[in-house]
Amino acid sequence: MLVDRLWPRGISKEKAHLDLWLKEIAPSNEARKAFDHVPERFALFAKKYQQELSFEEEKTRAVSELIQLMKEHPVITFVYGAKNEHQNHAVVLKEFIEKEVYK
Repeated sequence: MLVDRLWPRGISKEKAHLDLWLKEIAPSNEARKAFDHVPERFALFAKKYQQELSFEEEKTRAVSELIQLMKEHPVITFVYGAKNEHQNHAVVLKEFIEKEVYK
């Protein structure tokens, strides 16, 4: 499942072999640009993105859709374009979803 707002450059949809592109769940441009992949800004970015996931209508619908998919499919892989494996929105999304499912 691709969780980026934009399709990654240089990868065709046919070659990607993805089941779903859930672009609505991606962080806002405002949050993304404020983070700008600067490690010192990650904690603030994560907090902002979690607020978006909790309160923005488009994102809360996408979160509900994702949780429903998780009930139907035991393994879901988040695909994203960020180079940093530890500080990116997919990490924040995973932690957020786990809290929602297991609360």
